[in-house]
Amino acid sequence: MAPFFHNHTNPQDVLYVLMGIPGLEVLHTWISIPFSFMYIVAVAGNIFLIFLIITERSLHEPMYLFLSMLASADFLLATATAPKMLAILWFHSMDISFGSCVSQMFFIHFIFVAESAILLAMAFDRYVAICYPLRYNTILTSSAVRKIGIATVVRSFFICCPFIFLVYRLTYCGRNIIPHSYCEHMGIARLACGNINVNIIYGLTVALLSTGLDIVLIIISYTMILHAVFQIPSWAARFKALSTCSSHICVILVFYTPAFFSFLAHRFGGKTIPHHIHILVANLYVLVPPMLNPIIYGVKTKQIKDRVILLFSPLMLLRLKSLF
Repeated sequence: MAPFFHNHTNPQDVLYVLMGIPGLEVLHTWISIPFSFMYIVAVAGNIFLIFLIITERSLHEPMYLFLSMLASADFLLATATAPKMLAILWFHSMDISFGSCVSQMFFIHFIFVAESAILLAMAFDRYVAICYPLRYNTILTSSAVRKIGIATVVRSFFICCPFIFLVYRLTYCGRNIIPHSYCEHMGIARLACGNINVNIIYGLTVALLSTGLDIVLIIISYTMILHAVFQIPSWAARFKALSTCSSHICVILVFYTPAFFSFLAHRFGGKTIPHHIHILVANLYVLVPPMLNPIIYGVKTKQIKDRVILLFSPLMLLRLKSLF
């Protein structure tokens, strides 16, 4: 562990220490068991979902192409955080270089912002499908979906790049303990011995103007969807229209609820909510959505469920034949 210095230091010369979940060190091994399970399910589920969408031509529709983008983002988010997290919990491998810490910070924020934009694109897809069904294929063409995907990546890159410059511009005095299990922007910024107001303001601005704006637009999309649905005279038709949105609504709740709990708790509940609860929730919002999203879409989306059954039926028959 690097010593504590009082004079200014070059952050590249200091080895930083991720503490895991402070206050729950004796439970690290036990906590690693469900975390490992969630990571394995997340990786397997999202890779399988991507494979299914790529190989099945019937799933080459805008809704499923956006879903493949979401699965890619989920896989990357879990992989950017879980391996180091599990190394801390299993092997007490807490050391990390400043460059590696900043890289992890960038990818976590980049993927989070991108995933938020993908959820907005999926809300737009449901809006067009329900409000303009006859124009769906002319509005959401393959080219349009591709452009939305590129715009998502470009937007996330330009929003998150300043985080790198903001942490490198700070003056550090040798503090090297990060009370977390992965590196994030404010966790690094709080190690500085100078003023971090710019970091705080930019972090809040990104949360409000990117993720916050995405949520507002998603709400507007669903308000217009509900307005269109309740103009349908048949209750059966209304239910059918709304059922196509159920998976997306579940994914939105799973993604945003823990993220915003963590965001608000850090800023307004610092003294009332124990620190280990902050860290546990922060860990869960990088593992739970990637784990649950493939399951939600697999269970609630008929086309995917049918393809999974069709794919595994021959394997199950072969297994049964081998048993008897």
